[in-house]
Amino acid sequence: MESARQGIGAAADLSVWSGSLWTVFLVIVLSLLAITALAVLLGTRYVANNRIGIVEKLWSLRGSLAEGRMVALNGEAGFQAELLRGGLHLFYWPWQYRVHRHPLTTVPQGKIGYVFARDGEALRPEQTLGQSVECNSFQDARGFLMGAGNPDGLVGQRGRQRAILREGVYAINLALFVVLTEDEVCHLSVQHHDDDVVLAWRKQLAEIKGFDPVVIGQSLKADTAAAADTDADANDRDTIGVVTVHDGPTPEAGQIIAPAVGNAAIGPLNHNNFQAPEAFLRAGGRRGRQYATLTDGTYFINRWFATVEIMPKTVVPIGFVGVVVSYYGKQGQDLSGAAFRHGERVADDERGVRANTLGPGKYPFNTYAGHVHLVPTTNFVLHWITGRTENHRYDETLRSIDLVTADAYEPLFPLSVVVHIDYQKAPNVVQRFGDVKKLITQTLDPMLSAYFRDIAHKKAMLELLHERDLIQREAKKTLRDRFAEFDIELVDVLIGKPATSEANDQIETLLEQLRQRQLSREQVATYDSQRIAAEKLQELRLAQAGAEMQTELTKSQVQIEIVRNRAEASLAEARKRAEQTVVTADAEGKAKALIGEGEAARVRLEGEAEAAVLRQKIESLGEPRLYSLIQIAAALSNSKQPLVPERLFVSGASGNGDAGKIDHGMLGTLIDLLVAEKVGAPMRGDEAGVSTSSADVARAPAV
Repeated sequence: MESARQGIGAAADLSVWSGSLWTVFLVIVLSLLAITALAVLLGTRYVANNRIGIVEKLWSLRGSLAEGRMVALNGEAGFQAELLRGGLHLFYWPWQYRVHRHPLTTVPQGKIGYVFARDGEALRPEQTLGQSVECNSFQDARGFLMGAGNPDGLVGQRGRQRAILREGVYAINLALFVVLTEDEVCHLSVQHHDDDVVLAWRKQLAEIKGFDPVVIGQSLKADTAAAADTDADANDRDTIGVVTVHDGPTPEAGQIIAPAVGNAAIGPLNHNNFQAPEAFLRAGGRRGRQYATLTDGTYFINRWFATVEIMPKTVVPIGFVGVVVSYYGKQGQDLSGAAFRHGERVADDERGVRANTLGPGKYPFNTYAGHVHLVPTTNFVLHWITGRTENHRYDETLRSIDLVTADAYEPLFPLSVVVHIDYQKAPNVVQRFGDVKKLITQTLDPMLSAYFRDIAHKKAMLELLHERDLIQREAKKTLRDRFAEFDIELVDVLIGKPATSEANDQIETLLEQLRQRQLSREQVATYDSQRIAAEKLQELRLAQAGAEMQTELTKSQVQIEIVRNRAEASLAEARKRAEQTVVTADAEGKAKALIGEGEAARVRLEGEAEAAVLRQKIESLGEPRLYSLIQIAAALSNSKQPLVPERLFVSGASGNGDAGKIDHGMLGTLIDLLVAEKVGAPMRGDEAGVSTSSADVARAPAV
């Protein structure tokens, strides 16, 4: 029984507790319903802190909006100018108001936001974009529409706006404004066709990278940092920006480039490189391509207002000057003088060929406003040689000159010319010819071709080859004066070897004959040289042999000296001996002389006796020659030789020059003497004036 009573009590307590819970729940529900009813009755609206509330008034005692208006400024029915920010807001009854909650408008870091206004004053005919007004970056819708607090008294205009939004978070009334960012289109959809137009604008801006600032100086080929740091993209980063403005008045008549305005000014006219459209227009800026350019830097430019074309800077290399042909400026006065009739030369701010040139360097030159012709100021070579050209490419269309010589050869004449253009005369060249290449192709090429063809017509092929140096000197002298007429200095003329086609290489045949002829001359000279070399070699070998025998020669010379010394010693000794012998012989001679004198005296005495006897014999005969004949006959009788020789040898004519006489020797002479005496003819001795006496015959020895 006790347990039953306890169970009944617990059940009673549980039912009481359950009843209390239901009571609390009911109270809470009733309280919430009461609060909701009170909030509805009080028109309470809640907006989160990261959102905005756009109020749309469904009806109003003040009536509806005027025709063409989009935002109510005086409590009319429609979208209200003021926004609801984060928190609770009262008295926005649901039967009268509708609150559209949207996130805050966010423009990412480093990006640009574009604004389109659905309400405002209408644009003027010359306008493309709505004028900029002070409205706290489009966060003050009332100030935009009424111009409240705007010192210029300007009122916002409907349409695309000149002002842009920089990075940040904005509380913008999206019923009045449509904001285009790179990530999204922030707007309150009112009409479906508006959505299509806005999306098309966003697509166009994305294609031209309109949400990014304009960066001058980055690579044209790559956007990555790694590519921008390479040497290959160094020139690509050296760029300028040419601006085209799409709003404002048109340029003056006859001008294709809008003048530069405002950048040099200080104050409200300084448009800060087209980043302040209103200042640009106040300074007198005009739509169209601008003469002023953007240099290195980052620029937040409204692409609806102005687009930017990035191009490389104009570089004038070392060894060149830039002659500017300006398409911009007023009509100028000709500075080249009345005598120069090849175009006008003008000042720097005038249209035409400018008198002042650009020296070597880099220039932010707007190529839409003019053209820079590069004119070389250093010596450069032009080749009239088929298939050959220099890096400057001025001679890429030039070919070897075809000639016809006096002896009917048709060679191709290779020619190189070194020329120079004075930098002060570079504008004259551009005025006269347009550019350097036209000067070469339209003037120098025909002039040089005609000149050398005239020379070839007067010379044979061999003369053309052999007189190359003379032709060069004459051409240099003559062409220098002709070139000077075109403000060009001729430095040198260089002539190459003429050639003909491979199928009919007549020049090569002619040269081969000349080579053979010269080879023969060279061979003769070679043989002479070899002969001289052989002689020199012989002298060398003799010298070498003499050098090798020098030791023996030295020894022999020493031996000769020794022998000479020994001979002199022997000679001295012989002399002493000879002197001794002479003294001895002298003594002996004197002794013998004395003996001889004695003997001679004896012989003389005997001879005198015999002579006396002989004279007596001769005198007895009465004729000395008869005595001589007797003696000869006696001698002949006792001779062993026969008186008449068995053989007679005739030696030839006598020595006196008689051709018919024969010399018989002594016997013949004696016979001649006897015959001459008998016939009384003079003897040869008498003819010669020589007398023969008996005394002379007596003194002659017996035969």
